[in-house]
Parts: sequence; C-alpha cells; structure tokens
Amino acid sequence: MPFGTLDRSPPPFFRQGPSALTKLLLCAALAVFLMVADARFKVAQPARAALALLLHPVQRLLLSPVDAWEQLGDYSRGMERAMAAEDLARKQLVQQAERLSRAQQLQAENQRLRELLKMREALTVKSLAAEVLYEAADPYSRRVIIDRGGHQGVRAGSPVINDAGVLGQVTRVYNFSAEVTLLTDKDAAIPVLNTRTQQRGVAYGGERSEGPMELRFMAANADIKSGDLLSTSGLDGVYPPGLPVAKVAQVERRGDTSFARVSLAPVAEPDAARHVLILEPLEVHEAARAEAAAAAASEAALFAERKAQVKAEAKAKKDAARESARDKGNEKGNDKGDTR
Repeated sequence: MPFGTLDRSPPPFFRQGPSALTKLLLCAALAVFLMVADARFKVAQPARAALALLLHPVQRLLLSPVDAWEQLGDYSRGMERAMAAEDLARKQLVQQAERLSRAQQLQAENQRLRELLKMREALTVKSLAAEVLYEAADPYSRRVIIDRGGHQGVRAGSPVINDAGVLGQVTRVYNFSAEVTLLTDKDAAIPVLNTRTQQRGVAYGGERSEGPMELRFMAANADIKSGDLLSTSGLDGVYPPGLPVAKVAQVERRGDTSFARVSLAPVAEPDAARHVLILEPLEVHEAARAEAAAAAASEAALFAERKAQVKAEAKAKKDAARESARDKGNEKGNDKGDTR
C-alpha cells in the first residue's frame, strides 16, 4: 500500500468525547448539588426573587382578561343577588333586633366580669387587605399567590384569614407578591383548641386521598365528636387566639390503635377564597407591647425619681428658711439685751 494513502485521522474512540452515561451522571450530580445548596444556603433565592419581580407585570397583564370577564359576570349576578338579599334582609330585621338586645346585655356582663377578674383587653392586631391572584403550579402542595408583598409591609410567617376563618400562613415574600401556604397543605400545622371541651391539639394538612385536614395524636377515648368547632389556641405565637380553623367531620376509633383518626373540614374554603386579610404575627405584637410597657415603666420610674428630688429640695429650702428665721430671732434677743 502506498504511504500517501494511509488514513491519518484519529480513531472514532478519540472523536466521540464523553459517553452519554458520563454526561447523565455529571448532570445528575450537578442537579443534586444545586438542590442541596438551595435548600441549605438559599443560593437561588435572589434569582427566584428577581424572576418573580420581572414576571409580576406579565402575570397581571395575563390575568386582566380573566378579571374583566369575572367582573362582568359578577355585575350581572350581583343584581340578582341584591334583589334576593333585600327581601331576606327585611325578614331578618325583626329577628336581629332581639338578638342585638341580647348581645348588648351579654357584652355589658362580659365587660364587668373582665374588670372583676382583671383580664386584659382583647388583642387588636394590624391587618392588610389582599387579593388572591392564582394558585401555585406545584401539584404536590396547596399554595396561592396574593398581590401584596414586602413593599407593602408583608412579613414571612404572617397569618392569612378571610371572613370565615384561618386560611394559612405567608411562607415566601417577594417585592409585590407573596406566597401563602394553605392549612390543607400536607406540610402545614396549626395549634387548635376545641371550643366545646377546651382540649388542645394540633391540626395537620391531610393527604389528598385521606381528606383536607386531620387532628393527629388524639387519644381514642378523647371527648371529641363530629361537629366540634376548633379555633386557634394562640400558643404558637403566630395566630391570635379564637380564630375559627375547622370543624370535626368524622371520628374513627379503632381497637388496634390507641389513637383516634379525626378528619377535619376547614371552615374557610381555600378554593373559594379571593379576598383575604394578612394579620401581623402575634409575637411581633407582643414584643411591641412589651417594649411599650418597659418604656412606660421607665418613664414612671423617672417621674417618681424627679418627684422625690423636688420633694427633697423643697424640704431643704424649708429647713434653711426655718434656720434663718431662728438666727434672726437670736440676733434680736441679743440686741435687746445690749440696750438694757
């Protein structure tokens, strides 16, 4: 074979580069590293916040036709509801007069009992109105996006309620929007109090196949039955006490376990919520009240110290005047003796 006809190109083994399996393992390792870094060190949080800020105008623009259509439908349906509500209001007016009289009597009695027992006044919490934009796209969680964010003063961990009861809690805050995790999410938990028996417990978000919510670790012989109303206990320092959370839907007691299986139905329907209130966390309010009490105590101490100082100065002046008058009396007595 002539020397010039030899193939001088490298074998195919050196032209192919890394194999497909090597590329797959490398990409998988990189993906795992990024997930761990984001979960532990929040390296992707600035990028996520910037992306949410850039997509916020686009989201609002895409939602504008839907909002316009809903407003048009709400107007037509609102006229019919207004006519029906007027008739119903006329029928309920007489009943409400009697209930109002009873409520005023109970309120006066409750106020007297509070003064006798020296109970503190009901806690007032700051609130911010917001509107639900859309539900998060994650099929394995129950989260919604609202149109208020850090620019309006929303904080992570703030409770979110509507006119029926507790909806959930703010878990992620952006500049002009925030993410709310609903109570029906599988990772959500809230301390509750049975309003009938005053028994405390913890309500968890249930799996989609088992129900929206459940009350775990409840003894099989516990005094709980269907229809019991559960409200917030206020022990977690986040939710104010007394807010409706859920009602007991079903209680299943089995002999093979020492715990009862309690299914709950949330009072506030998450799928129907549109307008919500964002409350200030209870721990923030308690911290502000503690600071105000400390400032008031400091001012009272300064006032008492100033009052004692003024009283001491007045006493010193009075003693000095009395001593001066005594010296003058002695001088006059000496002058009379010399004249004699």
